Amino acid sequence: MQQFTDIISAIADFLWGWPLLIMLLGTHLFLTFRLAFIQRHIHKGIKMSVKPEKKSTGDISPFSALATSLAATIGTGNIVGVATAVSMGGPGAIFWMWITGIFGIATKYTESLLSVYYRVKNADGTYSGGPMYVIERGLHCKWLAVLFAAFTVLASFGIGSSIQANSLTAALNYGFGMSPLYCSIIVTIGVGAVIIGGIKSISSVCKALVPFMGFFYIIGCVALLIIGHESLAPSIRLIIDSAFNPSAAGGAFAGMSIIMTARYGVARGLFSNESGLGSAPIVAASAQTSTPVKQAMISATGTFWDTVVVCALTGLVIVNTGVWNNGGEGMSMTKEAFSQIPVVGGYFLCVALVTFTFSTILGWYLYAEKCVQYLFGNKGILPYRVIYLITVFLGGILSLKLVWALGDIFNGLMALPNLVSLILLSGLAAWLTKKHKSNFCS
Repeated sequence: MQQFTDIISAIADFLWGWPLLIMLLGTHLFLTFRLAFIQRHIHKGIKMSVKPEKKSTGDISPFSALATSLAATIGTGNIVGVATAVSMGGPGAIFWMWITGIFGIATKYTESLLSVYYRVKNADGTYSGGPMYVIERGLHCKWLAVLFAAFTVLASFGIGSSIQANSLTAALNYGFGMSPLYCSIIVTIGVGAVIIGGIKSISSVCKALVPFMGFFYIIGCVALLIIGHESLAPSIRLIIDSAFNPSAAGGAFAGMSIIMTARYGVARGLFSNESGLGSAPIVAASAQTSTPVKQAMISATGTFWDTVVVCALTGLVIVNTGVWNNGGEGMSMTKEAFSQIPVVGGYFLCVALVTFTFSTILGWYLYAEKCVQYLFGNKGILPYRVIYLITVFLGGILSLKLVWALGDIFNGLMALPNLVSLILLSGLAAWLTKKHKSNFCS
């Protein structure tokens, strides 16, 4: 079993190494220029996300769709993943992570635009969409659409349920000393109570939870930056300097090349914001909107909030508190940083992890449910729901090294068919953007 785990881990490392990084970052750059730097309109998307639209069709509000996708996107990657990037690539990795978020906005916009454009109305009046419908209806390639949907369902059992549940129970054990078994039972019941109501129930919970968890976590980061305000300016300079000259960080990073620093930053940034993986567009396709470009612009703000804001703040805290230079890794580094908030620091981190991971479990369930519906119809939803809850429970009490590796593989495989559709249909995306340009300029 250990040998099998090592093989699977090696495959995951290869997939999330240069091949996928080049494809994802290359697509980000291509679409940025193809769409005349759509990122410059991100402020418009932020305004539209909180303004209900009249004469629109869909199942949930634009903000609910954004909140649900953010629920699935903002998770342990924003806390542990950022710390891992710094521990492996040095402070300069934060700069490259931030750059990835900037260019990733164009990809998130495009995949959401196409998913809304090619969405379908179901017999019960609800809407379904996502890369599987884009690939089938836009590229007329059913088998590739089926592959994407299958990879998404398989990925949900790893990155969506068991891995998040494991992180959640670990956070409760760290913060409050709760038994993993009791935590797993409570979490499983909580998730079941929400998902039984379908998309409207999930989006309602996410709409309430995401603003709270985002604000709560940002407050903690800002508090740490205020405590260490005297070293803030030097920390920012160190991040920028070491992005182009890793030797500026000294220590273990003295001999590191720019390419390796960039690799760790880009990899964690791509993994965190999921731009190009095709997950967020699945829920964007259910949003109430009058034109695809409006919801696409709103969805694109998800990458902005996830990477350009939350990941950047986490990275700045890791560097500014100095814990990056203490030899820690991942979670231990983040814990050490938040412990510098007197008395309540550990609880701040615990609450952030619990809300982040719980919301991610909900968001990923919705992604996969839509894919199950695409593959098997409504008859497949109940069996999938039962299996998903079982993986949530088991994830909270088992060691998950193999599951992590499998989750990474299926998560990465989702991107391949999605990226093909984005490149081949980029002309349509550019035409729709130009046609509805008034949505950005009004």
